[in-house]
Amino acid sequence: MNILVIRRDNIGDLVCTTPMLAALRKAMPDAWIGVLVNQYNVAVMRGNPDVNDVFAYRKAKHRGPGESKLAIWLETAGLLWKLRRKGIDVAIVASPGGDRYAKLVGARRIIADKPGAPFHEVEAVGKLLAPLGIEPALGPLQLTPVADVVAAMRPKLAELAGRKIWAIHLSAREKSRRWPAEKYIELIERLASPERGFALFWSPGPADHPAHPGDDEKAAQVLAACHDKGAVPVVTERLEELVAALSLCDGFVGADGGAMHLAAALNLKTAALFENSEAKRTRWYPWGARHVLLQPTTFAVADISVDQVESAVRELEGA
Repeated sequence: MNILVIRRDNIGDLVCTTPMLAALRKAMPDAWIGVLVNQYNVAVMRGNPDVNDVFAYRKAKHRGPGESKLAIWLETAGLLWKLRRKGIDVAIVASPGGDRYAKLVGARRIIADKPGAPFHEVEAVGKLLAPLGIEPALGPLQLTPVADVVAAMRPKLAELAGRKIWAIHLSAREKSRRWPAEKYIELIERLASPERGFALFWSPGPADHPAHPGDDEKAAQVLAACHDKGAVPVVTERLEELVAALSLCDGFVGADGGAMHLAAALNLKTAALFENSEAKRTRWYPWGARHVLLQPTTFAVADISVDQVESAVRELEGA
């Protein structure tokens, strides 16, 4: 049987699909299992042992300088034609809009009825296997850092050798998920010690970049205040670099988002900053990792106190 799993949204969404892929492989060891993703999140699938092939298309908004939308669309059409020629028996659609791609590749059967609340995303995706007669016991998130990239990133953390390293991720796409620079600075100042270091991560680039807004200015502010407190910058231009560098850390502090799910997949102790939303908390908490989930009494992550995050880090270290 040829099975195509379609997951065309964000990094965390794809990470949360990996337990389902492992369960599918266990149930159907001889099947061909392919995954259709976008170029933005394809690095999540590097080295995944449960998948035969990974197919990545580019979104038009991610096209390079001088490339036209038409060129991107033609490129995607060629990829879909390749999959159509493969002969897809079953397409499992794990993300909104994926059923259109399932039809374009000519899948003989399409499974696309992913449930909503009250399930975690890992559980919801796992339930897509029920029509195949599979009731999976869902395991941990799967993520394989690339060894060569890990070796290349290690010197960036050399200054912190011998310490417990907490990854501090400064960025979040949605404004309501952003914790202020001033609070990150105060947190690091409170936690600073000879035994503890901080690897600062952020989305690179200026805040006004039209396609990929970054947090260079915010990172510079935190680093200026905290470099003498054991904080070092870890610039990552590619997702493979972020995965590799996180794998060298012991814990993670950051908002609900792709980096948090990567940290959970790498089994980092995680202080997760969430908006005050029951739906988001139950759907997106760090699956399988030891964690403390933090929410404010209001809605926005900015209202989580430094006291709360400091307490979470200390609790996780003592666990």
